[in-house]
Amino acid sequence: MPVSQVPAAFARQRSKEKVSLAVRPLRVVVVDEELPYPLTSGKRIRTLNLLLRLADRHQITYLCHRNVDPQEARQAAEYLRDHGIETVVVDQPLARKSGALFYARLAANLFSPLPYSVASHNSHALRAAIREYARRHEVDLWHCEWTPYAAPLSAVMAGRRLVMAHNIESMIWQRYHQTEANPLKRWYIKRQWRKFEWFERRAFAEATRLVAVSAEDAAIARERFGAPRVSVVDNGVDTSYFQPQSLAREPNRLLFLGSLDWRPNQDAVRVLLEGIFPAVAAQESSARLDIVGRNPPAWLISQAGNHSAVELHANVPDVRPFIARSGMMAVPLRIGGGSRLKILEALACEMPVVSTKVGAEGLCLVPGRDLAIVDRVGDMPRALVECIRHPRTAREMARHGRQVVLARYDWDALADQLEGIWLECAKQ
Repeated sequence: MPVSQVPAAFARQRSKEKVSLAVRPLRVVVVDEELPYPLTSGKRIRTLNLLLRLADRHQITYLCHRNVDPQEARQAAEYLRDHGIETVVVDQPLARKSGALFYARLAANLFSPLPYSVASHNSHALRAAIREYARRHEVDLWHCEWTPYAAPLSAVMAGRRLVMAHNIESMIWQRYHQTEANPLKRWYIKRQWRKFEWFERRAFAEATRLVAVSAEDAAIARERFGAPRVSVVDNGVDTSYFQPQSLAREPNRLLFLGSLDWRPNQDAVRVLLEGIFPAVAAQESSARLDIVGRNPPAWLISQAGNHSAVELHANVPDVRPFIARSGMMAVPLRIGGGSRLKILEALACEMPVVSTKVGAEGLCLVPGRDLAIVDRVGDMPRALVECIRHPRTAREMARHGRQVVLARYDWDALADQLEGIWLECAKQ
């Protein structure tokens, strides 16, 4: 996800009035991988938008590893402190996902019962910091902001714990397995999938409350993993920032938007470049494609450069100009979980969206009314060409989609929902 605007101002009087509804402000410790700033991913966007709205009402401490970029780490800590969130940062960045040492760690993980994404985040330093904080402070609620961090949080034997499941991680690994052609990689991925199933079943059972980002994920947590206490807080969008613009859209211009260092997005953009967009261009020679996202890998930079009708825009400061001019957003995801913030951002701007079922899952949107949804990736070219040729129909769907987003997916209401869950957990 490219950089989006940080929420600049909230209704502080409204926030102060909310405090009076609670017996007292809660003392909440959020345990996570890194500080969620700047807003360069969907996870960071969700985390920061919810917590900033609650920081005026409750005492929040963010306990995590240091961001990999030291300058970003300093800016993030300063930003959170300026907005009333205390930070406790373990001066140990996460290991990089590249190079010989990365592959050595992957091989070593064959002997661990934990999936790699859990074991690599479960540092001794973080566990020690959690124990030390628990020893020195009273905590009403431990908030695990990403499921793998339920492992280091086990360093605290007592206390109420909430686990925020941005995805059902085992489902993502299952889909990796289904789409991987290399037999050796497929074998390794299956082991990760099975390890995540075991880990999620344990983490969900031990949590005072599990919070999913969609009703679909909540149902899977209950039915497949036996999670006893599950709530839902949807993903959202800053509707004051993402709004329709007066610029005329180019019906033949497609947009792919997303973090280009996330494997599901890499799979989707590869499919888009190698199959979907050439099929669209064969029918509509004027078709153009913009790929917008952070940290594109070398293969994508090279591959995008081979297409005269494709432009790659890396690490842009503002995605709205691309949303404003494009005729539609293409979401050809085959792998994923949770729900897509980029679809909500597009519809908030009245931008037409064409997505696979996987891409649009978890969102309360109606196919054919709010956006176009196809059953298979192979059906994407037809749906995209249809939008190019019938832009008025596509824009009408997007206008209806915006009304759904305004009614259901604004961050203010979602923060209120999370606060209610915090208060319930603190009483249990």
